This record gives sequence, C-alpha cells and structure tokens, in this order.
Amino acid sequence: MILFDSHCHLDDERFDADREETVARMREGGIGRCVCVGSDLASSERCVALAEKYDFIYAAAGVHPHEAKDAPADYLERLRVLLANPRVRALGEIGLDYYYDLSPRDAQKRVMSEQIDLALETDMPVIFHIRDAHGDVFGHLKSRGGRLPSGVIHCCSASAEMVREYLKMGFYISFAGPITFKNAAGPAAASREVPLDRLLIETDSPYLTPVPLRGRRNEPTYVRYVLEKQAEIHGVDGAGRGTVQSGATGNPLPGERKAYGIPRHRG
Repeated sequence: MILFDSHCHLDDERFDADREETVARMREGGIGRCVCVGSDLASSERCVALAEKYDFIYAAAGVHPHEAKDAPADYLERLRVLLANPRVRALGEIGLDYYYDLSPRDAQKRVMSEQIDLALETDMPVIFHIRDAHGDVFGHLKSRGGRLPSGVIHCCSASAEMVREYLKMGFYISFAGPITFKNAAGPAAASREVPLDRLLIETDSPYLTPVPLRGRRNEPTYVRYVLEKQAEIHGVDGAGRGTVQSGATGNPLPGERKAYGIPRHRG
C-alpha cells in the first residue's frame, strides 16, 4: 500500500541525528509522498531544501502562530519567493493557537490574515493550525465574504459541528495521531462527518506519535496507524482500506492529491 503523510516536520532538529535513515525507512515503509511543513522562514527554507533533494517529498512554507511575534518586516516577500518554487505546494502552517499563546493574539491574527491574502494572491492552498481558537478563525474566514483560499484544517481538533462548517467552506480535514488515543471520541465523531474524498491523514511528526507507539519520536512511516484508525472509524477493513487511502491502485488518497496539487504516484 502506498501511503501519503500529508503533514510532517522532517526538518526538525529531532531528525538531525538520523534524517537519512528516517527517509530510508519512509521508502521501505511505503511512503509514496509527504509534505514537509514550515513553521517560520528558516524551517520553510529547510523544508524546501529537503523537497529539492528527495523527489517524493514536497514542501509548505509559512509562519506558524507561535512565531508570529518574530516575523520580520519582509517576511511576506521572502515567503513569496519560496512559494514560487515548484516543490512548494502550500502556504503553511498558519493560524491561531490560544492554548500556548506564544505570540500575542493580535500578532497571530495579523500574520494569519496577511498570509491568507498572500495565498489568494499566489493561488496557493493554506494549511491551518488551529488550537483553542476555532471560533476566531471561523469568524475571520466568514468575514472575508467567500473570498477564501483552498486549504486544509491540519491535525483537526474541531467539533463535528465546526467540521461541517469548514467543509461548507471547501476545506479538507486532516487528522493525526490523536485520532488513535483512548480519549478520541470527539475527533472520531468529527472524522465521521468528513467524506472520504475530503479526508487527509498525517503524522505531524516528530510530534503526536500514534498508538501503539506513544512515547517514541514520531516519524512519517507511522502514518499507517492513523490510516488504520480511520479505516475503523469509517467502517472500512481489509483491502477496502484503499477507499480511505487508495493504496490498492498505488496512489495517494485522492483528497491529498487534490488538496496540494501533487501528481499521481506511479509506482
């Protein structure tokens, strides 16, 4: 089965000691495509470098809400340059994080809004990071009067009701390791609202390691555990898992190809 990890951070320092070995395990473990997602300008540049080095890795470039307070005056121009690289398939991750509040909320909102404008200008999909802030993100998107980019709600923590609203706006919904946790009744209910062609899976590695490997550093190869859980949630088993992620035909989940404009896997 060919797997697609739609969101990972292979540039993270926790991979510095064994990045080459991690990439080798990805190939051996059936990872046919992945998206390495930036959190600031430096990490975005590292993601682009990885995407240029490995043909099955793509990149996203953006400024995470944690880093909003430190975004330099010229960050949008520098992002514009990165987004022009054909190996970059999305702007992100961006959004609001009120759980950690590592940047002032006004700065988070400003940087998110500016990057949404840039996504519209460059016709790039957006990867949204939203934690304890769905009301404000949704309110901001509604205030735009329908002028919205395409994009992905990454590592979705929204309620089933909010997921329905995001779907109406045209977004894809992605779930990571927390969908496998024992206390995941809420995420599971939210996932059931998502049509399979709008559902993405991810690791968010090196974070959020899925069951049964919690306690280890996460890595893209572990996306299969997220897939298995989603197959269970959506009532698919055995060879039918290809309808959750169409590995039976050697291709990534259709939603992931569409969300990021990534070519069909050829073997």
